[in-house]
Amino acid sequence: MVNNKPNIAILGATGNVGRKFLEIIERRGFPFASIKLLASAKSAGIKVRFQGKDYIVEEATKDSFNDIDLVLASAGGSISKELAPFAVKAGAVVIDNSSAYRMDPSVPLIVAGINNHDLKKHKGIIANPNCTTAQLMPPLKALHELAGLKRVIVSTYQSVSGAGKAAMDELHEQSKQHLNSGSYTSKTTNRKFAFNVIPHIDVFSDDGYTKEEIKVINESRKILGIPDLRITCTAVRVPVYIGHSESVNVELSKPVTKEQITKALNDFNPDMLQVYDDPANLKYPMAIDIAGTDPVFVGRIREDKSNPSTFNLWVVADNLLIGAALNAVKIAEVVVKDSLLLSKSS
Repeated sequence: MVNNKPNIAILGATGNVGRKFLEIIERRGFPFASIKLLASAKSAGIKVRFQGKDYIVEEATKDSFNDIDLVLASAGGSISKELAPFAVKAGAVVIDNSSAYRMDPSVPLIVAGINNHDLKKHKGIIANPNCTTAQLMPPLKALHELAGLKRVIVSTYQSVSGAGKAAMDELHEQSKQHLNSGSYTSKTTNRKFAFNVIPHIDVFSDDGYTKEEIKVINESRKILGIPDLRITCTAVRVPVYIGHSESVNVELSKPVTKEQITKALNDFNPDMLQVYDDPANLKYPMAIDIAGTDPVFVGRIREDKSNPSTFNLWVVADNLLIGAALNAVKIAEVVVKDSLLLSKSS
């Protein structure tokens, strides 16, 4: 730590989210004294250009964190499980983008601006939620504050970037193959992403739900602090490069009007949540338009005619930002601002 500027490390620096970390750190002017780029052995030695300087990616090992105050991690659950304890032991706070620690009761699960108060409970590791959950939190928080959440039904339309760079490359190649020959194969991911809709993200559990759907249910309850929230989810992959969309049906505990709903969403936090809802003029959020932007966008706000005090929303966000890198950097900003880094002497 130098002049309240932490020494930071990016774990998983060569992946989609790792590179987004660097973009957002630069764009938001996040203060740091030094930065170290870490990845697997196969990526060690790669040069990455950042703020006009070339950085050499180093292999991540248990000894990589001795001089580090803050780690932004997006290297997968197994790597986080292996290396995060060593980082904490060395005195670093780890903001982890994997699923490894999200449901650990001793680890706060944070969407910056939603439950910052939980950061004070951290013991060195802070979990970043699933991208699908993260974008759902601002509208649900706004409506819970307005009238109380009673039940939530979520159907997702998730872009292939949520499955990593290989899936994005696969969609590109499959699309070309299909348009040129009318057929295509799956070379790396064993999924036909192009011109298809896949009701299957992550592995299936015995009850028929996928792990992705269970994440949305459990993580939403934890972040909102409503352990008995009635919520269900169906997660679907669609042939979109970047941007997750969600159809959200929300039953509230108190009767409210559409106007009150819209006002609550508009007033929540414009940097985090924006209403874009003018269907008469064909204005509603779409993934292709919001990719590369920070807020969560809400449109198609309407009363559910089949159930009182219930509304339908269309929620769209860049999953690589609010659902991953942007949220992690925002968490890091709060950690530094509120002096929540670990003491190196502890």
